[in-house]
Amino acid sequence: MSPTPSAAAPETPPEATAVLALLLGALAFSLMAVGVKQVIGRIPVAEIVLVRALLNLAMSGWMLRAAGVSPWGRRRGWLVLRGIAGSLALYAVYAALARLPLATATLLQYLYPAFTALLAWWWLGEPVGRRVALALALGWLGVALVLQPGAGASREGVLLALAGALLTAVAYVSVRGLGRSEHPLVIVFWFPLMAVPLSLPFVLLDPVLPTATELAWLLGVGLFTQLGQLGLTHGLTRLPAGRATALGYAQVGFAALWGWSLFGEGLAPQTLLGGGLILAAAALCHR
Repeated sequence: MSPTPSAAAPETPPEATAVLALLLGALAFSLMAVGVKQVIGRIPVAEIVLVRALLNLAMSGWMLRAAGVSPWGRRRGWLVLRGIAGSLALYAVYAALARLPLATATLLQYLYPAFTALLAWWWLGEPVGRRVALALALGWLGVALVLQPGAGASREGVLLALAGALLTAVAYVSVRGLGRSEHPLVIVFWFPLMAVPLSLPFVLLDPVLPTATELAWLLGVGLFTQLGQLGLTHGLTRLPAGRATALGYAQVGFAALWGWSLFGEGLAPQTLLGGGLILAAAALCHR
């Protein structure tokens, strides 16, 4: 005898699952930044990048093999560009985390949508409207507020964060171009594939043996990165891009919480106002 409809367990709506995945992805990315912040005082940036790259390379290689996809791709020049830009973006973002409060560094990273729109117009011929121009104006006004005296942001740290956002945009535009010819797993694979040779010489020149606690945090950086990417991918494939991206801004809230609770970091009023303008600029680019 078949069960009555009322006896069946209610299914979780796909939209609710996507929202949860995006929030968990934002949480994972914020914890990745916490891991970097925990070790960057003693462990060089290159070593953090190398450990993350080795972990992601192993996981991406396993996924390619399971899917039966060749890792080498077709447009290798673009794949190399994507990998190098992404790797350099990591260097800049991680170095910024050493000099800025966690929430401030995370906020400045959200300038990448405006940079991506400009680069996509230049390289791929995608149209740029008034909305992007307004987003750029709001974003730079936000940066100016973050740089105000008393905001607690070093100029060097802000410049590094801006470089990280710009290089992230280069990587994203490369991904857009590659999406027409390459399997997504191949694009993901070439990121750590380029990061390993770029970081290994610097690590060999100045190796630092991590303690057991530092090693755990380094492994966490790689794990939380992978979990964040999985959550983001799951959400983006099941929700409209604008709503999915807006949910990703929860990472800023998580970063502010960890910065306050773990590192005793506060945010000045001008930083909060500047951060609001930067997030508004990112939202305009994703509508």
